[in-house]
Amino acid sequence: MAKEKVVLAYSGGLDTSVIMKWLTEKYDYDVIAVCCNAGQKEDFDAIEKKAMATGAIKAITIDLREEFITDYIWPTLKADAIYEGVYMLGTSMARPLMAKKLVEICEQEGAYTVVHGCTGKGNDQVRFEASINALNPAITVFAPWRSPEWDFSSREEMIEYAQSRGIPISQSNAKIYSRDENVWHISHEGGELENPWNEHLKSIHVLSVAPEDAPDEPTYVDIDFEQGVPVAIDGEKLPPIELLAKVNELGSKNGIGTVDIIENRLVGMKSRGVYETPGGTILFAAHQGLEQLILDRDTTQYRMIVAQKFSQLVYDGLWFTPLREAISAFVDKTQEQVTGTVRMKLYKGCAYVAARKSPYSLYNEEFATFSKDDVYNQSDAEGFINLFSLPLKIRAIQKLTVEGGAPEHESLEWKVLKGSDFIE
Repeated sequence: MAKEKVVLAYSGGLDTSVIMKWLTEKYDYDVIAVCCNAGQKEDFDAIEKKAMATGAIKAITIDLREEFITDYIWPTLKADAIYEGVYMLGTSMARPLMAKKLVEICEQEGAYTVVHGCTGKGNDQVRFEASINALNPAITVFAPWRSPEWDFSSREEMIEYAQSRGIPISQSNAKIYSRDENVWHISHEGGELENPWNEHLKSIHVLSVAPEDAPDEPTYVDIDFEQGVPVAIDGEKLPPIELLAKVNELGSKNGIGTVDIIENRLVGMKSRGVYETPGGTILFAAHQGLEQLILDRDTTQYRMIVAQKFSQLVYDGLWFTPLREAISAFVDKTQEQVTGTVRMKLYKGCAYVAARKSPYSLYNEEFATFSKDDVYNQSDAEGFINLFSLPLKIRAIQKLTVEGGAPEHESLEWKVLKGSDFIE
């Protein structure tokens, strides 16, 4: 009788390496290890070999970097979606795409179970499972950390298990961060970060230098956008992976994009994390700076409401939903003219918009100038102000008349109101 096949979301790290061995020992499963290359700096050949040595019957690596950038990062950037104003959704955006690939492997390999190493306290379990349910409800999910048969209650115990089975690991009790890296960012959780009174150490940095160690001279970079999507750096058109790598390099050198935050998890608790998003921080600031030049006031303000909702949907793992798709359609409409160039100034952890231009700019020097001009009659503002503030004036007149204290001089509006039903 053939063994049951399961597909394991495999990174080669502590959790999934232990889970691999545990699945084969506890349940005698045939485990297919799937590693998704989202841009993390890893030796994927070594990861595949490690998976096979740890008990997998097959190890598959999927390069999803370009799809991740074009179909997930760029739509989120165009929406200006930043969770709780600080988190640029690096892990959140990647999980739905990974879930999609796991479903595809299940369908190809004749497996009906996906196994993941997410804990019962985190957001990723929801992101993976909501996405799998949306894509193929016939596939079940097994999360060992939530199983009553799971033999471990801490990473320290898992380290001991791995060492007893000869599984090579990089974690130790002295350095025990939980990290997630991709082409967009890297996150750090655990260890001394669990006490919010501990300042994070300089040694935590992986993608960028600390701001105080950045160069003393600013760096300038021009970023070209077409319909809200970055397409060129300093006039050189680049494909998505190369473009993001270039802007990451610039941000890293200048200490851009490290945030230390307490976020509200979907599962109801707060957690602390340090996130490094060097290139993404630059691109968000540049994109928003360009939009300021192009979008009208009503669209800008409504886009801010949409951005908040979009960020929550992505954070909660609801990428494959009608609402997210509808919001993306709205966002795409707003981006039709978000084309132009933004010059960014990078200096010791900060990314400033230094200059911007667009053929679709709504900014007009002839109208905006404080000098004499021939296209704007300043006396027109008086009538506008009178009409704009008329409801306020009517309310004040009514209040004063009812409560007493009418002025000695009665304006035209006052006399009109006295003859109306408003004032008896």
